[in-house]
Amino acid sequence: MNDPKTPTETPPASAPTAAAGTRKSSAKPARSRSREFALQALYQHIVGKNDASDIDAFTRDLSGFHKADSAHYDALLYGCTEQAQELDALIAPRLDRSFAEISPIERAIMWIGVYEMRHCLDVPWRVVLNECIELAKDFGGTDGHKYVNAVLNGLAPDLRSAEVQADRHNGRAQ
Repeated sequence: MNDPKTPTETPPASAPTAAAGTRKSSAKPARSRSREFALQALYQHIVGKNDASDIDAFTRDLSGFHKADSAHYDALLYGCTEQAQELDALIAPRLDRSFAEISPIERAIMWIGVYEMRHCLDVPWRVVLNECIELAKDFGGTDGHKYVNAVLNGLAPDLRSAEVQADRHNGRAQ
């Protein structure tokens, strides 16, 4: 599942925006859309220290939100904000720098990835990893996707051990 992402609306000036030349949003699955909206919301939480319920009310009014999987968006926004310390504790050992040196975009994407690997067992770990890499390519810094990939790929065996082992056994993962 290697599909590029684009925003479904014009985000506020402080929110991340997608790279040019990516796939039209009309062809995007609802869960991919929910991750994009959750990323924008988590960015506002990290940078602006805004309350999740205030961000949620704002985000639901954005153009295109009706096409997102709102239940998945809710799980990501509220799950990540409520478990931020736990998510950071899992991520921190995989970092080669402090959180202060990590882009808020990449941090939010890693939160989404770790949250989904822990709580959204209906989403295969490779799909979680790929979706987060695509978010980082579209919304993050130039090589942010490589950093997100390294951190989440390193955590996958701890968070989804049986699934990762099965994929390695079948030659689908290294």
